[in-house]
Amino acid sequence: MSHAAHHTEQNRPAPRRKAVASLWTRWSRRHGHAPPPDEAGARPPSAAGAEAAPGVEDSALWRMRTTVRDEPGSLAALCTALAALRVDILSLQTHPLADGTVDEFLLRAPGALAVADLSGAVTAAGGSATWCERADAHDLVDAPTRVLGLATRTAVDAAELPLALRQLLGRCTIRSLPAPAAAEVPAEGVLEETGMRLRTPEGGVIGIERPYLPFTPTEFARARALVELDARLGPRVPRGQDVLTLPEGDDITVGRADTGDLEAAKAMHGRCSPGTLRLRYHGPVGDADRYLNHLLSPRYGRTLAVRTATGRIVGLGHLLWDGDETEVALLVEDAWQRRGIGAELLGRLVAMAAETGCESVYAVTQASNTGMVTAMRGLGLPLDYQIEEGTLVITARLEPAAVAGRRLDGERIGRE
Repeated sequence: MSHAAHHTEQNRPAPRRKAVASLWTRWSRRHGHAPPPDEAGARPPSAAGAEAAPGVEDSALWRMRTTVRDEPGSLAALCTALAALRVDILSLQTHPLADGTVDEFLLRAPGALAVADLSGAVTAAGGSATWCERADAHDLVDAPTRVLGLATRTAVDAAELPLALRQLLGRCTIRSLPAPAAAEVPAEGVLEETGMRLRTPEGGVIGIERPYLPFTPTEFARARALVELDARLGPRVPRGQDVLTLPEGDDITVGRADTGDLEAAKAMHGRCSPGTLRLRYHGPVGDADRYLNHLLSPRYGRTLAVRTATGRIVGLGHLLWDGDETEVALLVEDAWQRRGIGAELLGRLVAMAAETGCESVYAVTQASNTGMVTAMRGLGLPLDYQIEEGTLVITARLEPAAVAGRRLDGERIGRE
């Protein structure tokens, strides 16, 4: 099952759609989206979160959110309780509600302070629905600066919107839904307890879910502003490219592609053999062209295209945002296979994924697709293999040191 298949099943006959949905359901069950629970709702501390801040001995950073009554003295009571535990308040954001206020803190606490003691003191001081998790140095950036940075990233590249929303709202699942879903969503969007839906300019919907922590109206307003910015700026992707030299001496370029390259991508499909298309799309070869508009859309991820000196596309690599997971997919025209192009594309996609904070990427393929299997092994990253109903899912864990060593500028490339 390809990414294209499980994102376009609404266009397939019912039996095929049910089979795809069934497989994807089983795959999702193996990759649960809820954060691992710990006492009082805190997740286990990460290595970064457990480190003391520069110049501070035996301390830990925490993000804490609690709801208090909207009345004089409620915040002062919280601050007094935290001070009694020798907890330093580094930043505070308030999220007004109809019947109270959600206060969100960034705290520096003694390293030995247990989360149960922290949340217990806050509850005794009048806080309710308290939630805590370890923070890291990235959380030290104040909220306005962080939001402006996310807006800048979104302005440069339309594919950044889902990632910007995830960084804005914390651990959440973001999915782009097709146009029929927009009929149920008003222009101003919909905010529910742990989910929100926002219309996109092309007529679809962005769905955001965060089951472990309800969204506030303030967060909804921020997300809606980011989506409105994206809509006003229109389609856009960076157009820089690198020139690479193949072992045979041919020069190729590698750069971003989008829906403006649809016809050139279809022409490449026409030059690919049925076997190559079948390995890539795992379905009827005649359906291959139907996937391209979705795959090339920056709304669903990033696409890299390999072009010859005449501008003809001979390879496509996709980095696809799939909820809170990330898929990689490759297609190289038959006449250009086994010349290092697939490995080059995959390495660049993985580096992109690492830059956006992804912890892993997965490829859906078949055991007979030796080119994709070899390319994944060539990454030099820890791999996990799962086989179900003839489909092979290879997951690579993105170790920062290994990924950082990959070059992304023009250079000679070798064979796969």
